[in-house]
Formats: sequence, C-alpha cells, structure tokens
Amino acid sequence: MKTEILGVVAMYSVTILMAIPFGKYIAQVYAGEKTLLDSVFSPLENLFFRISGIDRKAEMNWKQHMAALLTVNFVWFLLGMFVLMNQDWLPLNPDGNHGQTADLAFNTSISFVVNCNLQHYSGESGVSYLSQLFLMFLQFVSAATGMAAAVILFIALKERTAEKLGNFYNLMVISCTRILLPASILVASILAFNGTPMTFEGKDSIVTMQGDTVAVSTGPVAAFVAIKHLGTNGGGFYGTNSAHPLENPNYLTNMVEMFSQMIIPLAMIFALGFFLKRKKMAWMIFGVMTLGFLVLCVPTITWEVQGNPAIAHMGVDMGSGAMEGKETRFGSAASGFWSIATTVISTGSVNAMHDSTMPLSGMMQLLAMMTNAFYGGCGVGILNFFIFIILAVFISGLMVGRTPEFLGKKIEGREMKIAMIVALLHPLMILAGTALAAAFPEITSANLNNPGFHGFSEMLYEYTSSAANNGSGFEGLGDNNPWWNITTGFVLILSRFIPIIGPVAIAGLLANKKYIPESAGTLRTDSATFGMMVMAVIIIITALSFFPSLTLGPIAEYFSMR
Repeated sequence: MKTEILGVVAMYSVTILMAIPFGKYIAQVYAGEKTLLDSVFSPLENLFFRISGIDRKAEMNWKQHMAALLTVNFVWFLLGMFVLMNQDWLPLNPDGNHGQTADLAFNTSISFVVNCNLQHYSGESGVSYLSQLFLMFLQFVSAATGMAAAVILFIALKERTAEKLGNFYNLMVISCTRILLPASILVASILAFNGTPMTFEGKDSIVTMQGDTVAVSTGPVAAFVAIKHLGTNGGGFYGTNSAHPLENPNYLTNMVEMFSQMIIPLAMIFALGFFLKRKKMAWMIFGVMTLGFLVLCVPTITWEVQGNPAIAHMGVDMGSGAMEGKETRFGSAASGFWSIATTVISTGSVNAMHDSTMPLSGMMQLLAMMTNAFYGGCGVGILNFFIFIILAVFISGLMVGRTPEFLGKKIEGREMKIAMIVALLHPLMILAGTALAAAFPEITSANLNNPGFHGFSEMLYEYTSSAANNGSGFEGLGDNNPWWNITTGFVLILSRFIPIIGPVAIAGLLANKKYIPESAGTLRTDSATFGMMVMAVIIIITALSFFPSLTLGPIAEYFSMR
C-alpha cells in the first residue's frame, strides 16, 4: 500500500513541476512570441486561414468573440447529429453499428461539443469509426474553445483600457496546433507502444484462458484516448473507459493518462501569471485550488484504502482496500486519486467505477463537481474561478468600505449581476434537474439499479456531472432513454455556454473601463489573505447550495452502513 501511495504522490508532483514551464510556453504562444514549433505549425495555420478566408489579425470585442464561439459550436452540433444518426450507412463502420436515435444523438452531439462527453451509449458498440473520428475532432475543438475563452479573459485583464481582445478563430486554432496536437501525438505514441490499439480494422478474435473465442473491439484508440485526457474531455473509446485493459493497459499508461488530464488545467494557471506578469496572483490561485483539491483527495484515498466495513464484518480481508469496481493493476489508492482528479478537473474519465466507491468517497466526487472551482477543465477552470474572485472582491470591498476593484478596474453593478447569475446557475441546474427526476418516479425509478439513498445519489450525480461538464456517472443508472437524454442535454447546453459568456462579458466590460493604478489603499488580490477570502466564498456558496441534497444521498447512505 505504501508503494501505491508513493505512486500517487509521484504522479501529482511531476504534474505540478511540469505545469510551470508548460504554462510559460502557453503564455508565449498566446502572446505571439516565438517558440520552437513556429516553423512546424505556422505554415499549417496560414494554409487554414487562407482557405477559410478568415483574417486572423482582425480583432474582436467580447460580443463578437461570443457570436463566433456560439456559431461554430452550433455548426459542430448539427454535423454531429447527422453523423451519429446516419453512421449505419456512412463509411468506416466495419462492425456494422446502427445509427443512434434522435434523442441519443442529440445528447451525444451536445455532450461532445460542450466538452462533457456524457456517454449514454457503450463506446465500442454505440458508434462507428467515422463517428469516433468526428467525436475526436470535437474533443480537440471543444477544448480549444474553452482555452480561447480563457485567453480572451487574459487579454482583457491587461493593465490598459481596450475594446478589442484578439481574434477568436486565431486563439482557437493555435490552441489546437501549438498545444493540443503536439501533446496528443506524444501521449498517443506512448499509449500505442504500450499496447493500446491504433488501427482501422474491425473486431479481433482472441481465445480466452477458458478456451472461449471472443470478439474484441479495436480501432484508433490511442489517438482518441490522448486527446480525451489532454482536452479534459473524458469520453471513453470503450464503454468501461480507462478501466478497459486496451484503453489503459498498465500502471505506466495510467500515470501518463493521469498526467495528461491534469497538465493543461494546471499549466493555464501559471500561463495567466506569465501572460499578465502577475506571478504572485497565479500562485494565489494555484494555492487555493490545490488546497481544495487536497481536502477532497486525501480523505477519498484514505476511505478507499481502508476498505468497506460491511464486507470486513463478513471476514473478508481488506488489506487491498475497497476493490469492488476497481482494477487490480491500479489498486485502491490510485483509483481514489483518479476519481477526485477527474471530477475536480472535469475530465470525467474513470479507471474504476464511481458507483462502487464508498459513500463518502462518492460525496467527495460530487463535491468536486458541485464546487467546480478547483483546477477545472481546459480554460473553463480559470473562468469558473474568476467568478469567485469577482464575488470575493465585491464582498471584501464592502467589508472595508471601498469601491471594489480588481487589477485596476472597478467592479460595479453590471459585473456583479452577471457574476451572480453564473454562480447561481450551477446549483439551479443540478438541484432542479434532480428534483424533477425525483418528482416523476414512474419515469425515473425504473432506471435506477439501486433504490433508496444510493438511487438518489445516482440521479444527483447525473445532473451534477452534466452541469459541471464532467461526463462521469454512477453507472447503476440506466440513462439511455428520452428523459435522461433530453433533460441532461439542456443542462449541458446552459451549463457550458452561460459560464463562458458570463466571465468573458465581465472581462469585456472591465477592459473598457479606465485603468486605475494601484496605490497603498488598493485591495491586494495576490495575497494569501485574499486567497482565504476566495476559499471562504467558495465553501459558503457550495455548502448553502448542496448540503441538503448530499444529506439525502451519500451522507444518509454512509450512516445506513454503520
């Protein structure tokens, strides 16, 4: 067990150490500075913009940015619906998978467009290779969309007054070419050399140790898995996601996939510091996020390592921890760490079944998504945290009797209204969705594998995962039906785009305001004291919003086991 814990510490430590130089590289890319990859990708980018007719130097205000973002995402959604519903007659379908129903295609297309990858189908049997390739494309551009939106925020927070904030298409393309693509090639190569399939052939026949001949799905798995983690997408090529032995063959690939899903969210924090030349503020943000992450992660690993007391009372040895739903090649500690990392970061991939974790571990997974402020997904993690910064600045200003200011710009009524709408939308989507599901038991109860407290947790988890753009699930829930496909689809749409539009709108409004140089009376937003204030705001909002629902689910289940 000590070896497993050391493996977890090594994974996390290496990721942090690598995130700092990677964050500097990301800042250089978005600042237009020279990098080693210019000679490789500049011709490719120039060709794209020449063919598309887009002027990458034409700057946009925040409204034009959002119009471009929503337009291209709507086009991708329509294309996704077409491919998924017609995959049975489209090419690259060697296994003869059927087209998806309209409600499932709606949910799947929306889910991949918004970077959630909530899969109400089994990966290897639910989609063709063509669909997998298009979904892989969406994993690139959805991650790049979030990163581009974060960089609009970076540009707006510079120490000057401005209306134009760069070009959305340029920011999105260089996110793909300079960051996501080269990293994906590296990760996919490591996975392929360790046994992850990379082919366009159909199912392969193997003989099991029992002597049975079974068909095993293959495909372009290595490429799909690389971008699913680097883009914090999380959609599994196989139904069991990264618990599948071909998607995640050994402990090395487990470490690589864990590193992949954490590196860009962490690096974006440091990129903010390098881009704005405010390294202390980046360290403040990193400190708050890391403290929140550890508060969720350490107890979860502890509970999973200790094992299930109900099974221990039956005389079963719990020396390996709570191993129900987990892979022996990873162990309980690494699986517990993954479960929090994937819910904090909004990746949503799994290397163990969250439905089988201990009740309080499930609560921590839910809290990671309910808080939605520690690390987060590619780009959107910074946007979510920015809302809490605005709230903390406003409250701090009221406490000391000063006009709230952030980075030399006054925080006024319009900014606060937008921030509160974004902050309250998240609990509204989760709690309203769960309440509706609980109010119609004739529709939803038939889909629950577990009645009682755990069944409520399954419903709560589904809407929490959708609202947090996560995509993982308590898989005891039968979710491939019109109710879950349609309701979670609308939660996905609102919970993706409003939390992007809101922070970018605030940033655009602040960018237009007169810059006020810092003075002795300016509230320092890069100090540990302010970091504690931000943490307090996060805890208060999360506790007031979600504690009652948690008592009905995982907390009640925990006490029922004692």
